Amino acid sequence: MQNRYVYSTLAIANTEIRKLMRDPTELFSRAVQPVLWLAIFGQVFSRVKGIPIGGLAYLDFMAPGILAQSILFTSIFYGIAIIWERDMGIVHKLLVTPAPRVTLVLGKALAAGARGLVQAIVVYLVAIALHIGIRWDLDAMLCVAAAVFLGACIFSTFSLMIACLVKTREKFMGIGQVLTMPLFFASNAIYPIEIMPHWLKLIAIMNPLTYLVDVLRHFMITGGHSNYPVVISFGVMVTVFLVLLGVASRLYPGLVR
Repeated sequence: MQNRYVYSTLAIANTEIRKLMRDPTELFSRAVQPVLWLAIFGQVFSRVKGIPIGGLAYLDFMAPGILAQSILFTSIFYGIAIIWERDMGIVHKLLVTPAPRVTLVLGKALAAGARGLVQAIVVYLVAIALHIGIRWDLDAMLCVAAAVFLGACIFSTFSLMIACLVKTREKFMGIGQVLTMPLFFASNAIYPIEIMPHWLKLIAIMNPLTYLVDVLRHFMITGGHSNYPVVISFGVMVTVFLVLLGVASRLYPGLVR
């Protein structure tokens, strides 16, 4: 039974990664956004004084947030491919296979995680070009990779869940665009939680992107620090992913109705 779960999950993930390898243009187009945020927005706001960022240069403070933003923006539209697969009849074929439903969702989440690692490489290259203080010790880089992978899994599964509910590309694109900016700005990606109004702090605490940024800021940047213990941040992200995985697995068969 366990072998069937593992084989089915890896088969789905392999299929999704092969799609990416055949057409990597989407990754390059998505890479433009973090470049613009760091090279333009970051350069401008680095001149703003009085933001309590713990003695870091603003570009250093911002880089982990832009990496998290890149993961969010890439993964949140992942579900549109599921709607396309339904229209092409691919989802119908997958659902009649003996593969457990959870492996169909988990496999796609793992493939999204692999895409997230590619995005991380792009952001690291931009950070190097801008002389941002990156931590190069192996333990820190492995923790960054784990956080990026898990973050991509969370938001791609959330995206798939939305796709199962709305079922049309037009509605999905509208909802995706509505959700991305609130998730991004209601987090600690480009400013610390301390300066937020009380109501926004409450939203930020419930936002999984906040915990992704917190881990990245701790491990990615020299002198970076986190608001929460790393174990807590990873625990929150794992819990959110497992909940979304369970919900999306239940909704997935309903995509074809």
